[in-house]
Amino acid sequence: MTTRSQIIQRKKIYEIPPTRKLFLGIVELLIALVILLGFVINTEPNTLTRFVMTPGGIDIGKMPDWVIPTLPTLIILTIIPALIGLYQLVRGFGRATNGMVGLSALCLIFGFITWQASGTSVNLAGMFTSAVLLAVPITLGAFSGVLSERAGVVNIAIEGMMLMGSMIGSLIGSITNNAWIGLVGAILSGLLLSLIHAILSIKYKINQVISGTVINIFSAGMTAFISQKYLQTNQALNSPPLFTRIPIPGLAKIPLLGPMFFNTNVFVYLTFILLIVIQVALFSTRWGLRLRSVGEHPRAADTLGIDVIRTRYEAVLLSGIVAGLAGGFFTLGSVGRFNEGMTAGKGFIGLAAMIFGNWRPLGAMGAGLIFGFADAIGSKLLLLGSAIPPQIMAMAPYLITMIVLAGFIGKGDAPAADGEPYEKE
Repeated sequence: MTTRSQIIQRKKIYEIPPTRKLFLGIVELLIALVILLGFVINTEPNTLTRFVMTPGGIDIGKMPDWVIPTLPTLIILTIIPALIGLYQLVRGFGRATNGMVGLSALCLIFGFITWQASGTSVNLAGMFTSAVLLAVPITLGAFSGVLSERAGVVNIAIEGMMLMGSMIGSLIGSITNNAWIGLVGAILSGLLLSLIHAILSIKYKINQVISGTVINIFSAGMTAFISQKYLQTNQALNSPPLFTRIPIPGLAKIPLLGPMFFNTNVFVYLTFILLIVIQVALFSTRWGLRLRSVGEHPRAADTLGIDVIRTRYEAVLLSGIVAGLAGGFFTLGSVGRFNEGMTAGKGFIGLAAMIFGNWRPLGAMGAGLIFGFADAIGSKLLLLGSAIPPQIMAMAPYLITMIVLAGFIGKGDAPAADGEPYEKE
C-alpha cells in the first residue's frame, strides 16, 4: 500500500524548481508573442490556407484537402501557448511540463506553416509522412540512449554506432544483394562497438563520455577511409537494395494515418514495435525493474543480489543493437547508398530526444517526431518559395538540440547513477 510519506515523496520528485517554472512560463508566453507579432498581424483577413491531406504518389488512403481560415487559426494557435504559459507561471504542470513545452512548440511550427501557406496550398500529409521517416533514426537513437542510461551508462557513442551501421549495412547489403542480411550486418556492427564501449566504461571504468567520443572519432575515420578507398571506386559495393513500402491490409486505407503509419517501410514498423517492447520491458517486468534499479542505486541493487556489472553489460549491448538498426535505416531504408557523415548528428539529436522525453520510450518517441517534423519543414519551404533561406530552416533541428542539451528541459527523471562507474566491494 502507498503510504502518505511515499505520496509526498513522489510529489517532491516531480516538483518543478521555481526558476525553471518561471523560465518555461516566459518561454511559452514568448512563443505566443512570436505567433501574434510574426504571423497574426501580417495575415490578411478572409485568407484561406489549403492543406493537401494525401501524400504524393499514394493511391490508397486518400482524403479531401483541408481548407482552413488562416487568421482565426493563427489566433487560436496564439491563445494555446499563452494559456499554457500563464498556467505554468501560476501553478506549473509537474511531470507534464515537457509535454506542454512540446505542445507550445508545435503551435509555433504549425502557425508558421499556416501563415507561410496562406493563399496557397501545402501537402501537409506529405510533410507528416516525411516527418515520420525522418524521426525514425532519431527515435531509435533515443531508444538506444534510454536502454543504456537507464542502467547508469552514458552512451555518447550512438552517433558512431549509427554511422558504422549505415556503412556496414550498405556494404553487406550490396555484396549479398539482400537488404535483410545488410540489416543484420548493421546491427552486428553496432553490437560490436557497444561491446567495446561496455568494456572500456564498465570493466576499465574509463570516463564514459571519453569512451563514447573515441568510438565516434574511430567510426567517422574508418567509414570515411573505407568509403574513399573502396565504395567510391567500386559502386557495386555501395548499391544495396532498399526496403520498399509494405502496406498493411485494411489499415493502409485509413485516411491520413494509413499512408503515414501503415503503408511505409519496415523501419517504421520496427520503431513502433520497439516502442512497445522497451516500454513494457522497462516498466512492467522484473528485468526492467532490476535494470532501472542498477541505474538508480547500484549499491542497493548489489546488496539485493542483482548483478550490477552483468546488467549494465546487457543494457549497453542492447543499446548498440538498436543504434545499429538506426544506422541501417539511412542506407537500407532511405538513401540507398552510403555517403560520408550521412548520419549528420542524428545520434546526438536522439540523445536530445531522450532528454526531452525524460528517459522514457514514449516521451522519446514524441520528441523524435517533433525533431523529425522540424527537419521536414525545410524541404517544403523550397516548394512554397519562402523568403526565409532554407539553410536557416535546415538548422532548426540542430538549434533545438542545442537548446535541449543546454538544459532547457531540465534534468527531469534522469537516473541517479547515470554516468557513475560501479566498483564492486
